[in-house]
Amino acid sequence: MGLARKLLLAASTNAFLRERATKTAFVRRSVSAFMPGERLEDAMAAAAAQQAQGIGAIFTKLGENLTRADAAEQVTAHYLDALDRIAAANLRAQISVKPTQLGLDFDFALCLANLRRLVDRAATHNNFVWIDMERSAYVDRTLDLFRRMREHSPSVGVALQAYLHRTKDDLDSLLPLGAAIRIVKGAYLEAASVALQRKADVDENFFNLACHVLMSSAGTPGTLHIATHDERLIERMRVFIDEHRVPASAYEYAMLYGIRRPLQLRLAESNRPLRVLIAYGDHWFEWYMRRLAERPANVWFVVKSLFAG
Repeated sequence: MGLARKLLLAASTNAFLRERATKTAFVRRSVSAFMPGERLEDAMAAAAAQQAQGIGAIFTKLGENLTRADAAEQVTAHYLDALDRIAAANLRAQISVKPTQLGLDFDFALCLANLRRLVDRAATHNNFVWIDMERSAYVDRTLDLFRRMREHSPSVGVALQAYLHRTKDDLDSLLPLGAAIRIVKGAYLEAASVALQRKADVDENFFNLACHVLMSSAGTPGTLHIATHDERLIERMRVFIDEHRVPASAYEYAMLYGIRRPLQLRLAESNRPLRVLIAYGDHWFEWYMRRLAERPANVWFVVKSLFAG
């Protein structure tokens, strides 16, 4: 793992830096490169603009590791309202939630109940809920949540992280369930005993995992989200998809708002299915630092954008 990535990931959990950065105008301006605003309304407006260009959306409200039942209830109520508003606005937008937003840190049963409410509401709107994956310590509990919800409804999918050594085995256990999977690289600071450290190794594992999903699922609609901004990986997946005649209904590319926008437009213009994750909310510092760590060159991108604008 590169030094810049390690430093950015370490900084993401530093309380002093979080306190200072969230009050600094320079940092708040730079965050706007990756999120359209702090309100759901901002995310919906951005999604509507994207939809006009043939690009779908995923909404995620920032914040994690909640410690009180009333806070988890507020998040759950927010997402229930978001699903209703997405349907009313006829937006092609899904939601992605972190289990620790719903109470996983202190009450598994409460978290499961809150997640069930979201999945049931999504199903009434013919929509979908993605379960985000957090640090490696949460993987077993998150997959337990997902398995229970997948037995209950097909309107739910889960993210798996390509940098974890365990992910191939996890994937093999989930595919027989007809699971919808989002393959991501992983954005937390993890030990070498837990996660691959070299970018090239993570990239190769990402490619192999994504191909494994497509070949194992035999083109089942909605099976795979290919969540990367790496143009080389995207091209490798395009070649694989075309060579194996994978139907467009079986996969979607997934990217983040504000990152590699020209590439996003090229994918949409070439009729490749694409969803862009739009984050919003005021608990953005840790998320923002992890986005920079995924591609440290983004730091330079932000600086250039600020001075240019």
